[in-house]
Order: sequence, then structure tokens, then C-alpha cells
Amino acid sequence: MDIAIAGFGSWTIKSKLAKRGAEPDECYLLEPIETEPSRPDIAIEVVRTSGGLNKLEVYRALEVPEVWFWQQGRLQFYGLEGEQYQRLQRSGKLPQLDPALIESCMGAPTQTEAIRQLRRSLEQGR
Repeated sequence: MDIAIAGFGSWTIKSKLAKRGAEPDECYLLEPIETEPSRPDIAIEVVRTSGGLNKLEVYRALEVPEVWFWQQGRLQFYGLEGEQYQRLQRSGKLPQLDPALIESCMGAPTQTEAIRQLRRSLEQGR
């Protein structure tokens, strides 16, 4: 997977036209990376309570192409197709990304250990 990715953290995304706004827990731009982007390519929400899917309507109005939800140790991917989000088995923006590998790394006790685990898995060709 040789693609430029830029993380923007919890960027507040607003639309005056849609009269809506959202602030994902994490978001990313994918190449080609614009100098003044209006929205991320991927927004990630960590769901600690119910209501995650309700945010899809807000992201739809903001035209965010892909939204990921992390809930109870699982990743769920949603891609904007036309006017609606569709549940995806894998990321449409990063199709080579193995959801099971990411879920496994997310269970690590520290970010350092998660990165080590990811590197080991990639070196082993997983």
C-alpha cells in the first residue's frame, strides 16, 4: 500500500450550506492531498455509547466519502454512494487494509506495542 496519507486529528468539519458540522475523533486525507481541503477523505468515530450510526446523516450532509466506526473492538466501514452510506466489508479508500489486523493491533496496551505488532505482521506478509 503505497499511498500518501495525512492525519488531521479531530478536525471540525463544517458546512454553511448544509448547516451542519462534525468533529471526528480522527480523520485523514489521501493523495492527492489538497492544500486547503474542505473535508477529509476518511472520518473515524470511536463509539463509546449508542448513536454512532446517527452521525452518518451529518457526515452525509458534509459529503465525507468514508466513515469508520470503532465500537466494542470492531471496525465498521461506511462508504458514501450517491446520497447514502453503504456498509462495506473493507475500506473503499484503502482496500488493501486488513480490518482484522487493525482490530488486533487496537487491542495492544500501548501505541508502541500496536505499531510493533503491525510491523511484525507486515513483515510476515499478513
